[in-house]
Amino acid sequence: MFRTVAHRLSSSLSAVARNNVQRQCLGATSVRTYGKKHRMESNEEFDSRYESFFNKPEIDGWELRKGINDLQGYDLVPEPRIISACLRACRRVNDYALAVRYLEAVRDKCGPRLKTIWPYIIQEIRPTLDELGISSPEEMGYDKPELALEDVFDMHG
Repeated sequence: MFRTVAHRLSSSLSAVARNNVQRQCLGATSVRTYGKKHRMESNEEFDSRYESFFNKPEIDGWELRKGINDLQGYDLVPEPRIISACLRACRRVNDYALAVRYLEAVRDKCGPRLKTIWPYIIQEIRPTLDELGISSPEEMGYDKPELALEDVFDMHG
């Protein structure tokens, strides 16, 4: 009798397990096939989209920070025209600190090519910086650590 009950219980449990696996598989395939095909956005369209986003006259601080955060999430250094539009948006919302922090973030995005990309960007956005009265991180001394200690291996040499 116990063998019959155990056999029925195991067969019913395996049926439940099979149903759960089938449901999970169906859920996975429905998620995988769900969605529309998206066309690739060209570089020019991407630049125009972000430039027009930052050029919106009614942009507020939250929306500006959201746009900056989204843009920084991409694996790219923004074009100078996008940077200029963002700096103008920072001026419109009267957030000088955000403008400086954004410039620092763009500088960090240059990565190992800092010595080639960053001078080009500064050269291209210099008229905007002068127009808005924004100093670059280098002009404010933010490119060097302020409270850095001397390396212990170089102290007594």
